[in-house]
Formats: sequence, C-alpha cells, structure tokens
Amino acid sequence: MKENISIKRNVAASYVGQIYAVVISVIMAPVYLSYMGTEAYGLIGFFTMLTGWFQLLDMGLTSTVVRETALRRGGEISTGELRLFVRGLEIVFGIISIAAASAIVFLSHEIATHWLKVSSLPIIDVQISVGIMGLLVPLRWVGGLYRGVLIGFERMTWLAGYNILLATLRFVGVLGVFALFGANVKYFFGYQFVVSAFDLLGVFIMSHHLIGHERSARETFTWEPLRKRAAFSLTIAFVQTAGVLFSQSDKLVLSKYLPLAMFGIFSLAVAAASVVNIAGSPISQALLPRLTKLFAEKQEEAAYRLYGVATQTVTVLICPGVVALAFLAEPILRAWTGHADIAHHAAPILRLYAVGNGAGVLSLFAYYIQFARGNLRLHFIGNLILVGLLIPGFIWGGTHYGGIGTGAIAAIVGCSYFFFWVPIVHARFLPGRHWDWLLKDILSIVVPTTLMCWIVSWIIPWPHGRLALIGYVAIAGSLLLMTSVFSSSYMRATLWRLGRRYHPNFNSQG
Repeated sequence: MKENISIKRNVAASYVGQIYAVVISVIMAPVYLSYMGTEAYGLIGFFTMLTGWFQLLDMGLTSTVVRETALRRGGEISTGELRLFVRGLEIVFGIISIAAASAIVFLSHEIATHWLKVSSLPIIDVQISVGIMGLLVPLRWVGGLYRGVLIGFERMTWLAGYNILLATLRFVGVLGVFALFGANVKYFFGYQFVVSAFDLLGVFIMSHHLIGHERSARETFTWEPLRKRAAFSLTIAFVQTAGVLFSQSDKLVLSKYLPLAMFGIFSLAVAAASVVNIAGSPISQALLPRLTKLFAEKQEEAAYRLYGVATQTVTVLICPGVVALAFLAEPILRAWTGHADIAHHAAPILRLYAVGNGAGVLSLFAYYIQFARGNLRLHFIGNLILVGLLIPGFIWGGTHYGGIGTGAIAAIVGCSYFFFWVPIVHARFLPGRHWDWLLKDILSIVVPTTLMCWIVSWIIPWPHGRLALIGYVAIAGSLLLMTSVFSSSYMRATLWRLGRRYHPNFNSQG
C-alpha cells in the first residue's frame, strides 16, 4: 500500500511539473513570436533540434544511471558501487561536453552563413546565438545525468518543484531581459545559458546529497562499474541514437532547405504537437524504476498490473490532445497564436505530427517492459527497422513536400510500428496479454474519444474572434477529456472509490 501511494505521488508530481512547463511554454510561444518574429523563433527551433542531436553523445549512460540507482534501492548493488559509477560518468560527460561545445562554437559562423537560410536577422546576431547554443546545449545535457540519479531515487516531488522553478525562470524571466536590453535573439540565448548553469548546480548538489547517504570509507576510483554495464549501455545507446535519428532528422533536413522564417512556422507546429509527448515522460520517470524494482523482486503480477494501469493513464491523457490536434488543428492554432496566416500554414503539419507522436508515446510501453527486464534485443531490432524507414522517408518527404512531407512519413511509420511491431514485443514479454492490453487499455478509450471529436468538429461553429475561439476550444477540450476519462475502466473505478470515500451516500445514490 505504501509503495502504491508512493508511485501515485511520484506520477502526480511529475505530471504537475511537466504540465506546468508545457503550459508556460505554450503561453509564451506566441509572446516570443510577437517580440522577436518568425525568423528568431526559427532559431529557437534550431536550438531545440541541436539539443536533440546532442543526445547521440549520451551513449545510453543517462538511462543506465536510472536503472543502476533503482537497483541500488532494490539492494542489488552497493552505495559505493553506485558512487563510483556516477563518478566515472561525470568524467565521461565532462570530456564530451568540452569537445562538443568547442566544435559548435568553432563552426558558428559557418552555420549562420551557409546552413541557415537567414533573410532579415543580422548575421552577427545569428552567429553569436549559435555560439551560445554551443555552450548551452552541453550544459543542459550534463544536467540530465544528475536528473537520472534523482529519478532512480524516485525523488519526483523535489524534481517537479525544481522543474517548475526552472520553467518559470526560463520562459517568463526572459521578458525582464527583453525589457532591459531589447528583444534580441542573442540576449534570449545568453539568458538561457545563465538559467541552465543555475539548473546544473542545483541537480548536482541534490544528487550528490542522495548518493552520499550511508557513506563508507572513500573508495578507490576504477572504471570497472562502467565496464560492467557497457553492453547494456551500448544497447540503450543505439536505441537513443535511433530515437534521435527519427525525431530530429526531419528538422535537420528542413533547417537546411526551408527559409528560417518558414522553419519557424514548422517549429511552431512541431512544438504544439510535442505537447502529446509530455504525457508519456512523467509516467516513464516513475514507471521505469518501479517496474525494474518489481521484476528484480520477482513480483511479476504486480508489475503487469502496474503496466496496464500506466497504459490507461497515459491513453486517457494523450487521447484528447491527439484527436483534438488532428481534427481541430487550425482553430486551435488560431486561438493559440492569434495569427490566421500562421495557423493556416502550420495546421496540416500539426495534424500529422500529432498522430505520429501519439502512436510513438503508446509504443514506448513496449520499451518500458523490455528496459525493466534488462533485455533490449527486440527494441534494438525495432529501432533498426525504424531508422531504415524514416531516414530515407524524411529526406524524400522534406525535400519534395517540406513539413507536410516529413509529417506524413512520421505518422505512417509511427502507426505502423505500433500496430505491427509492438505485438511482437508483447508476445515475448507479455505472452497472451497483448490483445487484452490493446482493447481494454487503449482502444476502449481512443474509439469513443475520436468519435466525440468528430462530432464536435461538425457541430461547433468556430468564431473569428480570438477570445471566443479560445472559449470554444476550451469547451471542446473539456468534452474530449471527460469522454476519455469515463471510457477508462481504471479511471471509472478510481472515481467510484473517491466518491464512496468522500460521500457516504454515494454508493446508494449510484
């Protein structure tokens, strides 16, 4: 019972932190557009892409530290072994960060003048911004190492509060810089560098505080803990490499071929579609260490129940967003940005990426069960197939049809992976349970919510005024969320229990 309360608290805390960060970023995106324009927003999109590509250098080490910390809590490794493992990672991350930062700063002029298609921004400002990105991206990446320690220790409540503070500084605090120095893109990235340095310091102190518990005599440093985990880390490294390739290749292609202003509109659509991905991240932070711990303790039935509950929870959360963005993309974009022209150009891209992201989030559950079992062979093969399909597809689609082309490839391949590869994974790790999982935990929620959205798209007369449009979008979203919640057996049971707990006559009235 105590562990059930703990994981619910961790999931809730993670969602609060993630939802706050998403909401504040969504609110601020049109503000950045109005202050800096679409070209500058294109640079922000380029920075996001650069951050994604930097994950190639991770080599599976951040995910491995989550698993190792969880195993320490399960009693399979000692505190000293974990401490040596993290110390070795700090050395590796430090060397990689210095080398990568130096390379990006050195190439900043070439990127500004030959890669990006700049038309109105001063080239020197673009070059300075890219140079700051070269320092900023490694800084955020190293912070991910220490966040992995915190996730492994299941300190999601502290991490959620800290992330809320960082999101406020990162997204809202920059307005103070604009007021003092002007809305110049180089000041934007300079401020982000300062906030990221503060972020790294905070997670460094907290993670070392946790690892420092039960400190024994000072250990002699050795690379042995890293060597012992090399095979597992390298498997994850390929998985992450594949993930970067099929999540960032489209952006890399389009950043080269699209004018920076058009790339800004594409980045806006992709940012809106990425809201779907946020629903999967918090629950994975709580689910991975707990699933790993349950399997380590041979509590397999408890692990399978948790897997199903987590699937329903994520489906309830992402389904309203996916179907709303697919059916109501243009009114949502008009309500969000206040620009009808931007909404018109971004809507087709948003629809396709929302569907692809939704399929991707649900497909990740097959990865969670393999990660917890410590066997990623099928995930390795599946990602190899994905890379083989997506990379050529993105190059062809991006060069011929721009963002719509890459979005179509993402949606088709993402849905194909979910419907054809995930069953193969479940046959190995959840024998005899796949169809029950698909029908009960996913389709029973997706089908009625999609039907409701289709009806809403036909009966609501979308107004032209922005405030009225925001109100109508909010009403539509509420209807979809209620449909999703009441279509879930787990959510219905949870609401029934809450009703009986807080209203003594609820049972008889029901």
